[in-house]
Amino acid sequence: MTTIEKSVDVQVPVSTAYNQWTQFETFPRFMEGVERITQVTPTRTHWQTKIGGVEREFDAEITEQHPDERVAWKTIDGPPHGGVVTFHRLDDKTTRVSLQMEYQPESLTEKAGAALGVVEHRVSGDLKRFKEFIEQRGAETGAWRGDVGRSPQQGEL
Repeated sequence: MTTIEKSVDVQVPVSTAYNQWTQFETFPRFMEGVERITQVTPTRTHWQTKIGGVEREFDAEITEQHPDERVAWKTIDGPPHGGVVTFHRLDDKTTRVSLQMEYQPESLTEKAGAALGVVEHRVSGDLKRFKEFIEQRGAETGAWRGDVGRSPQQGEL
């Protein structure tokens, strides 16, 4: 498994940053390679990606979610990965968004990309674009404030 940890400080209150992050269908507006996300249920999403000319589809499940604190996920099928995004109040108008993600590169090209830091660079760019997206808007496009407790058999991510 390869682990990536990145953070970005956004100039919006923690609830605004968190609320926007729960709007998965807007991810293609700031995540490179994400073509479409469909919210299937409150805790399940269907992803369509095109990265390096390779198209993939997979489902992901929210494994833990606490308003203004964290959203954790793992894939159900497709490329194995999971992670957690946490939201840290720095002051009334500033939030640190921290992402930790683990993934398993599958093909030789993906393994080479992981070794060269291609995915890490892409995640950094996605977080910077999220910052630009939410700061330019100044408000979230929606919110889902549901709470999903972590089941005892789940790992940390």
